[in-house]
Amino acid sequence: MSQPGFAVSFVAGGVAGASVDLILFPLDTIKTRLQSPQGFKKAGGFRGIYAGVPSTAIGSFPNAAVFFLTYEYVKWFLHTASSSCWMPTQHMLAASAGEVVACLIRVPSEVVKQRAQVSASSRTFQIFSNILHEEGIQGLYRGYKSTVLREALWSWRQDHAVDSWQSAVCGAFAGGFAAVITTPLDVAKTRIMLAKAGSSTAGGKVLSALQGVWRSQGPTGLFAGVLPRAASISLGGFIFLGAYEQAHSMLSRVHRKSR
Repeated sequence: MSQPGFAVSFVAGGVAGASVDLILFPLDTIKTRLQSPQGFKKAGGFRGIYAGVPSTAIGSFPNAAVFFLTYEYVKWFLHTASSSCWMPTQHMLAASAGEVVACLIRVPSEVVKQRAQVSASSRTFQIFSNILHEEGIQGLYRGYKSTVLREALWSWRQDHAVDSWQSAVCGAFAGGFAAVITTPLDVAKTRIMLAKAGSSTAGGKVLSALQGVWRSQGPTGLFAGVLPRAASISLGGFIFLGAYEQAHSMLSRVHRKSR
């Protein structure tokens, strides 16, 4: 297997990721506020649903671009001429590796974004500065483990179909299912990122965060925000994989013609 066009994957992934994150941002805000400890209304309700969008705008392109760059490279690296029965495993390993690397960019952006979403009166840069001042760089990576765990499991449904519309439909259905079953991990991630510095939840222990939610709210709390999350990821899967395949195909044609 020849080495793929990594530059094409980088740009196509970035365009697809940025498109999804910005289009579906209001659903993400609603989901975050439903999962926040203070409750939906106190977190802002339906007001200021674009709070935190600068953080997403800055981090979205490089996050998605790095994911697909890593995904394509690992998939190429693991490729063998053996039976195609190993292909799903190769895709899952490549997607998981992509998420681990992409989360180095995603988590800081997510921490700032979520705090802005539940505190719409604070500006994104102000929140970023406060985190650095009070907690240092490690404060920006609070919830890294829970995010990686959530994303690695979710990414196992990633694969590429031959046509962009097939990728879009598969992404929508698989993404919606994965969104539901990984919601408790998403709740734990949100609680860890929003917890006050120095609290036990801020320590980043996923099981401890889940137990805290279970004790205070029961199973309902563990699945808080499941509907907007499932809707967002289903629509996101449709847009993301479809846009990626379309952009990748178009950029590949341009690249071939320019050679």
